[in-house]
Amino acid sequence: MAQRTFAKESKLILGFIGLIWLVFLADILLPVELATWGIAPRSPDSLPGIMTMPFVHATLTHIVGNTVPLFVLLVLLAGSRTHSAEVVITVLLAGGALLWCFGRGGRYHVGASGLIYGLIAFLIVAGIREKRFVSLSVAILTGLLYGSTLLFGVLPTVGRSISWDGHLAGAIAGGTIALLSVRPGNPASVS
Repeated sequence: MAQRTFAKESKLILGFIGLIWLVFLADILLPVELATWGIAPRSPDSLPGIMTMPFVHATLTHIVGNTVPLFVLLVLLAGSRTHSAEVVITVLLAGGALLWCFGRGGRYHVGASGLIYGLIAFLIVAGIREKRFVSLSVAILTGLLYGSTLLFGVLPTVGRSISWDGHLAGAIAGGTIALLSVRPGNPASVS
């Protein structure tokens, strides 16, 4: 049963990342500016950007830089708990809403890094809260791989072109969701 679930989750992971790349290629090939699919904080027109922002990337370096950690974190999430798609959607919505409400205005925030920071925080907090071998192992591995990224990526010193506020919104969302949904000894089930 667990193998079949992970096989299903693997298809979802590859499909999600494939869709991100498909949107990136469409942005290059089509005469449409997809940056407006991002979030412009406090702009009612950009509310749909809460769901679409992770699919839009500014450059090849941007999408490549997000693809690897997103893949790793999604695999760790899928391997450590059931209902990982619910976790991803909840982190995406909560982090996007926080960014829309409190992010720096005057620009569009695009990319999957808010989701990445949300997954980092979720996996670490959930592992500590659950206190199960698998989830603790995933929390430790996530901390080793991305702990410094989490600490330094949420600071406003990372540069004007980097959405540090998107990173912070994602991390707050992921950590809060883990705190609210994970009970000691039980895998997270976000509903």
